[in-house]
Amino acid sequence: MALIETERTTRGGAGKGTALSDWVRALEATAPISADPRRILSDVIAELAESHGAATALIAERETLIFRTLTERVNRYARWALGQNLVKGETVCLLMPNRPEYMAIWLGVASTGGVVSLLNTQLRGQALAHCIDIVAPRHVIVAAELSDAFGSAQGFLSTRPKIWSHGGGEFAAIDSEVERFSGEPLAAIERRAVTIADRALTIYTSGTTGLPKAANVSHRRLMQWSLWFAGLMNTGPGDRMYNCLPMYHSIGGVVATGAVLVRGGSVVIREKFSAREFWDDVVSFDCTLFQYIGELCRYLVHSPEHPRERAHRLRLCCGNGLRADVWEAFQSRFGIPRILEFYAATEGNVSLYNVEGKTGAIGRVPAFLSHRFPLTLVKFDPAAAAPARDADGRCMRCAVGEIGEAIGRISDGGTASGAEFEGYSSAVETERKILRDVFEPGDAWYRTGDLMRMDGGGFFYFVDRIGDTFRWKGENVATSEVAAAILTFPGIIEAAVYGVSIPGTEGAAGMAAIVADGALDVGALRRHLRERLPPYARPLFLRLKERIEVTATFKHNKNELMRDGFDPAKTKDALYFDDMSQRNFIPLDGALYRLIATGEVRL
Repeated sequence: MALIETERTTRGGAGKGTALSDWVRALEATAPISADPRRILSDVIAELAESHGAATALIAERETLIFRTLTERVNRYARWALGQNLVKGETVCLLMPNRPEYMAIWLGVASTGGVVSLLNTQLRGQALAHCIDIVAPRHVIVAAELSDAFGSAQGFLSTRPKIWSHGGGEFAAIDSEVERFSGEPLAAIERRAVTIADRALTIYTSGTTGLPKAANVSHRRLMQWSLWFAGLMNTGPGDRMYNCLPMYHSIGGVVATGAVLVRGGSVVIREKFSAREFWDDVVSFDCTLFQYIGELCRYLVHSPEHPRERAHRLRLCCGNGLRADVWEAFQSRFGIPRILEFYAATEGNVSLYNVEGKTGAIGRVPAFLSHRFPLTLVKFDPAAAAPARDADGRCMRCAVGEIGEAIGRISDGGTASGAEFEGYSSAVETERKILRDVFEPGDAWYRTGDLMRMDGGGFFYFVDRIGDTFRWKGENVATSEVAAAILTFPGIIEAAVYGVSIPGTEGAAGMAAIVADGALDVGALRRHLRERLPPYARPLFLRLKERIEVTATFKHNKNELMRDGFDPAKTKDALYFDDMSQRNFIPLDGALYRLIATGEVRL
């Protein structure tokens, strides 16, 4: 069995190794998945409970579970689901903060053929009700500390599921209910015929361009994600992952946990990220791995020096969204031996892995794996907000260095890894993500909605989300590239770039919300940007803030910023306008705002 091989892995892992060996390990780890379609992730955990029963699996402030205890809880939740006559394919919603019990619940329910929808714990009211209604659950499990959040959504629900409380609350107590059931392995007569083709979870998109969508996740993908990353990271029983990402997302809930657990390692689960406590946690828990999102690394780089920041035994940090400037500073300051950057989306069939550690790249597709990762970049038409078509109605591939939308070919079925698109709970939303008749009649490709470029060596670089790119002076402006230029100015620790509408003009003018660590010399900033950005990409407006609101995955929440625009009546923050006549950013007050809004100031 593949997981037994990892007994030879010593504490701290095998070192950097070669890129080829990383790919080989990942391929070897995932090869057996299709050969045994009835072996799902809960079975892998149960096997480890047999061979490593007393080994630590999940560690948190409230409790620690060894593999044996974790499997017993999984079995209890499985029997609870069976006792509720949950039919295969029916849904249970889970609203709970990060904790070991979270994983036990969804592993148990999914093992019986039920589907667990992982609700975003940040949502309230109508948005939360929407996420519940679109999956039409029979049951909802609510942690006691999120009772108020759920209560804010109840009045908006059109479905009427049975509600259960965990840890106290006004509803039926599921934590005491499951204790009625045995934690012993399920007998053959109790087990349902669940295979890797069946749905296991629904995980929600961020909803940055509308209400969230519920993406379908099969047992195959859970196995693929867990074992693939186990191979890439070369995880073993001696590894310990530090996971402070939300468990309702695929990275924090499956990759960071599954990739280590399937090889007998353990996972430290923290409810929320804390830059102040990060290094104390990593050192105290003796972590060897850290699952990041790029913004977490940036927060750490901009944090004051910590006495334990180089006393850790981290051998690898794995994640996505790490900008080149932060990458180098993070790795050098904290002495990180290796960074494994990747690109993927929960629902997508496009993924990239930077096993070579090339700074700033999100990955590449080796020639021998091109059939498994059917990815290409196509020219994009901003006016149509869709890939451009030639005279014959076909999409056009991008040249080296040219920016385009990343798309992934959808397979006709079978077991080809990376080619499946399992879609959403809504057939309409699923169809919107499919691009048809792309290069030949009848072909179908998944639209990532992300703009990228590829260099001569085959490495891909993220440019922007399509929804974040705006057009000004007849040119396309990538907000991420503008933000990157701003962040290279001394003293700026955070920047969010977006487009704002101005009456009488076409497109949107650039605006940047900025957080600085002290007084900001806007004149020097203007000179800095003129050296790094073309005229159309330079922000016309600045907004100085103490902090910028972010989502649970540390993406800037730009909706409110865009609604406020450059109107000083809508904020107490300092606003500035790039006055071409004075060649400087000048304070933007109500009088100047009216001159700009009425077209009396030339732009």
